[in-house]
Amino acid sequence: MRIEKDLIGEITIDDNANYGIHSYRAGVNFPYYSQFPIEWYKSIGLIKLAYYLTYKDFIELAKDKIDVIKKINIYIEPVIINAMIETAEEISVGKYFDDFIVPAIQGGAGTSINMNINEIIANVSLNKLNYKKGNYQIIDPIEKCNIFQSTNDVIPTSLKLTLMRLFNQLEQAINNLRRELEELENKYRNVLRIAYTQMQAAVPSSFGRLFSAYNEALSRDWWRISKCFERLKLTNIGGSAVGTCINVPKYFVMNIARKIQELSGLPITRSENLHDATSNLDSLVETHSTIKSLAVNLQKITNDIRLLSSDINGQKILNIPNLQAGSSIMPGKINPVIIEYTITISNIVYSNDQLITNLCAEGCLDLNAYIPIIGVKYIESLELLINLCETLKINLFSGITIDIEKAAHYFYNNPMIATVLNTYIGYHNVEKLVEKMKKSNLNIFEANKELKLIENNKLIDLLKIENLLKEGYYIKDLEYYIEKK
Repeated sequence: MRIEKDLIGEITIDDNANYGIHSYRAGVNFPYYSQFPIEWYKSIGLIKLAYYLTYKDFIELAKDKIDVIKKINIYIEPVIINAMIETAEEISVGKYFDDFIVPAIQGGAGTSINMNINEIIANVSLNKLNYKKGNYQIIDPIEKCNIFQSTNDVIPTSLKLTLMRLFNQLEQAINNLRRELEELENKYRNVLRIAYTQMQAAVPSSFGRLFSAYNEALSRDWWRISKCFERLKLTNIGGSAVGTCINVPKYFVMNIARKIQELSGLPITRSENLHDATSNLDSLVETHSTIKSLAVNLQKITNDIRLLSSDINGQKILNIPNLQAGSSIMPGKINPVIIEYTITISNIVYSNDQLITNLCAEGCLDLNAYIPIIGVKYIESLELLINLCETLKINLFSGITIDIEKAAHYFYNNPMIATVLNTYIGYHNVEKLVEKMKKSNLNIFEANKELKLIENNKLIDLLKIENLLKEGYYIKDLEYYIEKK
């Protein structure tokens, strides 16, 4: 065991632990343990790596002033900075995550997060150099591992880096899902169906049109999400505590964002107004509302699929994959579990959106103290939606089938098919035709044969797929039918 000290007192820490007193206190103070996102942990490692590499460049450029640098206590020996670089690089790929003991739900604006990482870097680097862990006279978690940094620029910048990485994955997941919908649209383009308004049969349409509407909605989601990078790329990195760059060399202010961009391959950049980027988190509200729109669309689409494939309507024209037994008491029952999963996730995203909105508004004066939970919930929403899109592609949309024969039978026997005749025989005559079909249980051809409202060959012509699915008509189309009388 080793003894570590801070301004509050002393704590005994396990000799094998790479965390230190600051991390330990956070674990005690925030007792409900909730897992911090490993992707955010990795991004913090990358930010630290960027700082240490930039430090090496800085020292090289300022070598003629090295005596001054040593006198003002900002000098780190090459062997130490190299060990810190190696450790930060390892953290950036997820190593030592077991030593990250700060829970996701916490107070303190992310100071505990930053200090846990700093302590891991210090102790692992000490170990690499054959020193005992906790020997902070050699590598101090604050003076060396936190060199020229602040929690208030490292934590929000690493969050935005994490979000951009996840947005890349979400874009790909949406596009993969869209491809499945495009296949369904093409496969069932000319399979006719009755469209519904207010859950009542309405007018002729097609399954191709239905799937095209879903594909179009997801296309808009993809477009909106692709624009989120513009909002997220502006960071307060180099701004230190409140965006005034206090205790930060000008070299770091001007170059740290470029180094992060180089390491991450993402368009991270420094905001022109670092104070604004530190105190205001409206970009997180705006971009999370964008993924909330995706959740809305996915819930609406899958709710439609659930209704169309349910036993309630008795048609079973649209069928979804059977994935798992649905009951421990009702043999043979299969439930739409992927759709229920979608609805669950969508509502989690809505809840997260409300929490993020509320806590971003709680930012006070020059800083927002709630960025840890804001970030955790934002990351949760993205990861849930990425995985949701993947399971929807594999376990729902790729297995949807349409019973074409049953679809045709239902379509031509549905009274609302007669709506297409409004222009040709008038609303009230169509009303008579619909009533005849309903009361006598006749299809449209049989009912028209009795009522003689339109010539049979003209009716056949009007009910051809190409005529039913064309968008609008020309006056010459009406003239054509008049001439045929």
